Amino acid sequence: MTQEIKELLKNIKHFALDMDGTIYNGSTLFPFTNRFLSYLKENGINYSFLTNNPSKSTSDYLKHLEKMGIEATEEEMYTSAVATINYIKKNHPTFKRLFILGTPSMIKEFEAAGFVSTEDDATDKPDALVVGFDTSLVYSRLCRAAYWASQQLPYFATNPDWVCPTDQPNILVDCGSICACIEGATKRKPDAVIGKPDPQMLDGIIYKYKLQPKEIAMVGDRIYTDVQMAINAGALGILVLSGEATSDDVAQSAVKPPIVARDLAHIQEYLMECK
Repeated sequence: MTQEIKELLKNIKHFALDMDGTIYNGSTLFPFTNRFLSYLKENGINYSFLTNNPSKSTSDYLKHLEKMGIEATEEEMYTSAVATINYIKKNHPTFKRLFILGTPSMIKEFEAAGFVSTEDDATDKPDALVVGFDTSLVYSRLCRAAYWASQQLPYFATNPDWVCPTDQPNILVDCGSICACIEGATKRKPDAVIGKPDPQMLDGIIYKYKLQPKEIAMVGDRIYTDVQMAINAGALGILVLSGEATSDDVAQSAVKPPIVARDLAHIQEYLMECK
């Protein structure tokens, strides 16, 4: 470990952890994850889970983590769906009716927050369009979303990711790709794309734990979301190569991660060397 890495890590009091590709891959928990989380707890370092994947509600994510053997609380979980809900409430407090292109779990999260999900019907006009990572995508609803985008309604996307990491022989088309489909049909981009790399994704941690951004390490497997958000927020960005990004991506990227690690176990080795 270089002296530069040691200097970057020595003041970190909180780890913001991406999920897909960082603590697990698809339905497979990495064998080093729980050891890393235990190490943080034993050394008085807090952590939160930040994910751009809005396909599951906070409640469903907690159940998903529990099945994998990770105990987590609602306070430790922050998804791009929750961030989008907070964004709309803060910036458009009069908006109540939304056409939501997302999973039933995501739609329930919005409804639990007080929004009304409009039907796939041209007469049921919403206040705004919200597009997420819809793993239950129905063609007619995609067409309806494109129609509302073409009508110049306010249009928000939960996250910019092109694909979602998976341990299966498949390509999981994520929110960014779905928005590109809508753009191809309507020439319309979202008015706002929430989730990483938007630095507001770290606001909850900063306020709750009374931290400075430089005391937070954002760990994730994507340069264009995880690392870029850390840079945007003034936090420490750590790229792990256990998910989407490769060494070639790092070499070719204009955005250079301050720290590149093989995985969470590699970060734990760094932290142990800092003691």
